[in-house]
Amino acid sequence: MIVCENLTAVVILSYKSIEWHKLFLPKIIEQSSSGYDVVIVDHASPDDTSLFIKEHFPSVKLLRLEKNIGFAGGYAAALEQIKAKYFVLLSSDFEVTDYWFPPLIDLMESNPEIGALQPKIRYWKQRELFEYAGAAGGFMDKWGYMFCRGRVFNTLEEDIGQYDDSVEVFWASGGCLMVRSDAYFKAGALDVDLYAHMEEIDLCWRLQNMGYKIAAVGASTVFHVGGSIISYGSPQKTFYNYRNNLIIILKNEKWSKVLWLIPLRLVLDGVSCILFLKEGNFKNIWAVLKAHFSFYSKFGFWKKKRQVNDSKKTNKSLKTVYPRSIIIDYFLKHKKHFKDLNYPASRIN
Repeated sequence: MIVCENLTAVVILSYKSIEWHKLFLPKIIEQSSSGYDVVIVDHASPDDTSLFIKEHFPSVKLLRLEKNIGFAGGYAAALEQIKAKYFVLLSSDFEVTDYWFPPLIDLMESNPEIGALQPKIRYWKQRELFEYAGAAGGFMDKWGYMFCRGRVFNTLEEDIGQYDDSVEVFWASGGCLMVRSDAYFKAGALDVDLYAHMEEIDLCWRLQNMGYKIAAVGASTVFHVGGSIISYGSPQKTFYNYRNNLIIILKNEKWSKVLWLIPLRLVLDGVSCILFLKEGNFKNIWAVLKAHFSFYSKFGFWKKKRQVNDSKKTNKSLKTVYPRSIIIDYFLKHKKHFKDLNYPASRIN
């Protein structure tokens, strides 16, 4: 068991990530003086990650997992062995900035209703732009599709200070996710059966169903390389995004809504396959089909998880669900930016 000296453990899951550590770990360690311990989790890397960390970064706490069990599984196994009031799940391909951490811990400490939060996430390669995986906080529309302040589908906004406030959101990015540890375990931790993608959205949904709030903190900024493990647009990413989206709807949505939303998603996902067909992207068509087969073949298994979640649910109505269809707004009404949606995100202090 790793017992942290500070309230917060910044936990970095590392798989063949030595080059990222050379780039980004010095700054993460430098900023740790603001109040966190750094824990590297060597996720059964085939390289010399553990040796490299011990030799070059002796102040870092090191934890080694003997088997690679996916993003969700790796973090779930690691967090069971770390004692801290707060966890920050930080992907290895993130660059932190000066004073990135104080706004996060200050909001967590001042507002016990917050279960999880994220900073603003910008694109490392084009630094003025928000990054795909989280941007300035995530939302979900009425049909279960995810989008962000600063990123709607593939449209990335430039950060000109429009999201420098702190607001309540539906989900916070798993790339840089700060979560209250007692709430994390009370909610049931990350679902290892999701393997990768949307596991943080599932956790944030469960936390909200238990009465916690999720926040995006505009006073903190980090940069994300993105696509370093599973590349954006790859069939593997498509498979997990489509399958896991269906799974988290079944696990967390009201049953009366699940009964019509899952069939609707079957139709809408079919429409997306037509778009892939027009692009000649047959591998992604097959990925969508496999996602649906995988979901329906284990429907009973996912439904049992829902029963566990239902037993913890206290909040019957979530205020952070976008009440319209982001698909219609984006593709038919050409609302490409979050501000075009005229959806007032609630400020949080």
